[in-house]
Amino acid sequence: MKDRRTPWRTVVAVASASACVLLTGCSDNSSPDEPDSVSVEPLAGVDSPQLSTPPSGSVTAFPSGLHFTTFDASTRSVVALDDSRATLLVFDADDIDARPRSVTLPSAPADIVPAGDGSLLLPMDGELAMVDLRSSEVQTVSVDGTLLSAARLQDGRVATGDDGGTIHIIDTETKESQTITGLSSVDALASTRYGLAALDRHQTSLTQIDVDSGSLGLALRAGTGAARLDTDEYGRILVTDAAGSELVVYSSEDLLLRQRFPVGAQPWALTYDDESDIVWVSTPGDNEVVGYTLDTGIPVETRRFSTVRQPDSIAVDPETGDLYVGSAVGEGLQKVAPGDTM
Repeated sequence: MKDRRTPWRTVVAVASASACVLLTGCSDNSSPDEPDSVSVEPLAGVDSPQLSTPPSGSVTAFPSGLHFTTFDASTRSVVALDDSRATLLVFDADDIDARPRSVTLPSAPADIVPAGDGSLLLPMDGELAMVDLRSSEVQTVSVDGTLLSAARLQDGRVATGDDGGTIHIIDTETKESQTITGLSSVDALASTRYGLAALDRHQTSLTQIDVDSGSLGLALRAGTGAARLDTDEYGRILVTDAAGSELVVYSSEDLLLRQRFPVGAQPWALTYDDESDIVWVSTPGDNEVVGYTLDTGIPVETRRFSTVRQPDSIAVDPETGDLYVGSAVGEGLQKVAPGDTM
């Protein structure tokens, strides 16, 4: 049986010292220390060159760009937005070349967030949409703000974040909500069994959120220009630092920086395969995706493959290990099986 304990090993001592370097003060980890105040303009993306190497695996042609590609395991669907950002495309993972099903959305979401039960959370301007992938039904909850992020909490409620730095905690059944303020923007949310954390790309920081008290907790710097965020089954929070060309890894139980390392040309999208324990990172600057294991404390590259142009979003099928890469410039949906190579 696979051991699901958090695999930190000897990296903990080194990473704890690194975390203190990033904090102001750092004399007492129980107090809500904050990184030195910064304000950066988040990268809108990383431009990809024309392909110099054919994409690995197979490519399903599609005329539109594919954005925020993700995978829903319960319906075995690959989901993405088209170029209008107002149409959700649902591909059948078991018949990937078939015409995708389209779901019309009330407005353009800022992200696609799987809720783990065949449904999706879509943060929008002034509302949160919830899509049932089985029925294509779309429900919305009004929220005061331009939403950028969403995550389902362990108690079933939903957290959303807006461009003004406010987090909204919503009970989708009763419509009751609370707000937590204090960030510049809430560009991504990480919900783990240890709690909630928010990525603020304008401050390039990761902050613990105390939902019970409605307050911000410990904050750490997230590189020099954070881009995307994901979590894994161990409760780790993984962040791509596109400006610094690094992958940054945190524990969420105590919010410590555990690992940071260079990953090549401006990493952007990422996804974690819980079965193989590999984090996959896209590098649009060279049209590649690279896989790393994190369990030894020293990241080990396990695989690298060439992609379709502009690989701005990637997803993994946890059952098969297949990777799906969406081209944001209309060059198709790429499928790479574990046995495929560059």
